[in-house]
Amino acid sequence: MPVSDHVTFNMAPTLAPSRKGWSLISQTLVDVTVETARSYPRLIMEANGSGSQGFPELKNDTFLRAAWGEDTDYTPVWCMRQAGRYLPEFRETRAAQDFFSTCRSPEACCELTLQPLRRFPLDAAIIFSDILVVPQALGMEVTMVPGKGPSFPEPLREERDLERLRDPATVTSELSYVFQAITLTRQQLAGRVPLIGFAGAPWTLMTYMIEGGGSSTMAQAKRWLYQKPQASHQLLRILTDALVPYLVGQVAAGAQALQLFESHAGHLGPQLFSKFALPYIRDVAKQVKARLQEAGLAPVPMIIFAKDGHFALEELAHAGYEVVGLDWTVAPKKARERVGKTVTLQGNLDPCALYASKEEIGRLVQQMLDDFGPQRYIANLGHGLYPDMDPEHVGAFVDAVHRHSRLLRQN
Repeated sequence: MPVSDHVTFNMAPTLAPSRKGWSLISQTLVDVTVETARSYPRLIMEANGSGSQGFPELKNDTFLRAAWGEDTDYTPVWCMRQAGRYLPEFRETRAAQDFFSTCRSPEACCELTLQPLRRFPLDAAIIFSDILVVPQALGMEVTMVPGKGPSFPEPLREERDLERLRDPATVTSELSYVFQAITLTRQQLAGRVPLIGFAGAPWTLMTYMIEGGGSSTMAQAKRWLYQKPQASHQLLRILTDALVPYLVGQVAAGAQALQLFESHAGHLGPQLFSKFALPYIRDVAKQVKARLQEAGLAPVPMIIFAKDGHFALEELAHAGYEVVGLDWTVAPKKARERVGKTVTLQGNLDPCALYASKEEIGRLVQQMLDDFGPQRYIANLGHGLYPDMDPEHVGAFVDAVHRHSRLLRQN
């Protein structure tokens, strides 16, 4: 969420990769063969001018340990949309600036990512960006309309419209600004907490590209699934082929975990989800892990968050992700029974619970922690923070998680 490219912040410019360095990285990320992939770490270090000590040592790894299923001293917590309009400093930074211009400014993205960390003792940061930078990189025009949301002036309507899309192999070069933002933010975090990278899942991106924006029914996108199944799979494959090197590139740039947002899972029933969403969710995880290994990069935990996808919890638990995110419509105990003990769960307080009093927030958090249990769990909301929420209530949520989770372990 943005600030113009002309806005500057008090950051050490020597920590940002040089223009030459990022040109080299972008070119390398375009071709994700084994040979070029192996050079990612070297290129990142050269770009940073920091040798083998590219990033500061991590001081708080609680989130990562929970994601990997290791025991932790307390339950880690972060919030989806924690860098958002509920913060006055966010609104000030973004005032009168185009949304996607901000996304293309590494300095602005870094500043917005860090803002909530200055207020709250969160256990992870998530890079400020947007899932729709991928359709943009594929050649589609996307604007952010105030009061309406994202808008595609020329959405995909017919099968032949797929010919308008760029080769997915070029996406990483188009999105070098995201990698720059991740590297700069990782440096500026100074090891305080891990940094999460993210992307939208293929089906969710497909819905925007066909609907032309948000929709309460996704009828146009679902029409494609029924009337143009072959073209639908073609588009989903294009998106998968774009997402894999993009996510690998985020790790190469410094992301320490990845979250895939299947925000529109709830518009699909079990059959359509199994046919048009789940195979690509699985493929993204499988390919990203393979490419990281080929590149000589350390593995990172991957999170799948399929909103309203309660009908596919078992399948998601076996889709290749270390963490399954839950929305607030899922009972924690039942979710654990369904997914077993081999994955970490993340979630799932109703975001609207933050409208309650601080005392009530503490009670709701305590109940949530009791239901999820002390281990293999990351606290979060069941969806993102809303713009009109009181920052003090967000702080009450974070503090309650830390306080009650420590008490839970003592008992």
